[in-house]
Amino acid sequence: MVEVSQEPDWSGWRPLSPELRIGPEILAEILDGGQAFRWNLQEDGAWSGLWGAHAARVRAGRGDRLEWSSPAGPDVGTGPALAHYLDAARDPAGLADLLPWRSDAHLAQCIRTLPGLRILRQPFGETLLCFLCSSAKRIAQIKQMAALMAGRHGSPLPFGAAGDPSASVGAGERFRSLPTWPELSAATEGDLRACRLGFRARYIHQTAAFLAGRPGWLEETEQLPYPEAKARLCGLPGVGEKIADCVLLYGGGRLEAFPVDVWILRAMATRYGLAGWTPRQVAHFGRTHFGPLAGLAQQYLFAWERRVA
Repeated sequence: MVEVSQEPDWSGWRPLSPELRIGPEILAEILDGGQAFRWNLQEDGAWSGLWGAHAARVRAGRGDRLEWSSPAGPDVGTGPALAHYLDAARDPAGLADLLPWRSDAHLAQCIRTLPGLRILRQPFGETLLCFLCSSAKRIAQIKQMAALMAGRHGSPLPFGAAGDPSASVGAGERFRSLPTWPELSAATEGDLRACRLGFRARYIHQTAAFLAGRPGWLEETEQLPYPEAKARLCGLPGVGEKIADCVLLYGGGRLEAFPVDVWILRAMATRYGLAGWTPRQVAHFGRTHFGPLAGLAQQYLFAWERRVA
């Protein structure tokens, strides 16, 4: 959590519409478990975060009813945007019931342990940017890189005079969005390396240049069927199958995507007997075994494996 010189004026707490019931433990897993990287836990137990042109606080209220608050300022539609971001229109319990837990004892255990886990619907371009930062990095490090890029290359949002709750760029800064890909195209590779991106700066710089010459390319990609969208993303500098699947799952709502990282490789080796399988083989198994909601199954497996490690 970052110290700021002046707290913003926040609105009062209100229930999200449509209503969601999420307990504190599951809320923490959703917001800080590897899907998104701009949420931080505050001293009062609420989570403060930013996405797109929005900032909000969220918390589990009475009866685990999700409540939210926004900074003072013009109405920018944060309530509906938050509902979309949290994919509030879909029932996670209903989706989980469609998974093959009846014939998969380990998956059943994961679902019982983490009831109500859901997949976020983040801005597609932001999701690509954050997961290009993710190679060989922990969640805390990815969050730091995102905060630095927002502080140095993003745009100020029209809220109060408070510091960005997810940034570490100094007190008194305004809330700032992550830079858009057009904004990133104006940055040099050296500028990006100053955000502690390391070798990832080259990939982000090259991807920004590619996208600058192809307006609408990301929007077109987001609308394509899963195989075509994944193939296009894998053609970008630094994007392999795992990153492409993360972008499609967490940014595009493609629940058939099955990202494979070290945690999933461990889970599939120890729980499913797939030791020695390549990530591509594991991803194919995951999509086949778990079906069209494989990405949701992956999130249960991922969260459970990290919890018991």
